[in-house]
Amino acid sequence: MIEVKPWDEDTDLDELAARILAVELDGLVWKTEYKKEPIAFGIFKLVVGLVIEDEKVSVDEDIVNMLQEWEDSV
Repeated sequence: MIEVKPWDEDTDLDELAARILAVELDGLVWKTEYKKEPIAFGIFKLVVGLVIEDEKVSVDEDIVNMLQEWEDSV
């Protein structure tokens, strides 16, 4: 599971989830569903499930770094 916190309360979480689930890497499989969970002050985060093959994909180096590059959304 990975938690993705939006930049602000105006971020469209469904659009962000679609963008995340569209990422394709060899050794990465996203779950087809995601959850929106409250954080505070009306802001929600995404919780997305994934399965990775350790030898091909690193959560920290590949997934987290990629998401952090989306500065306008995450």
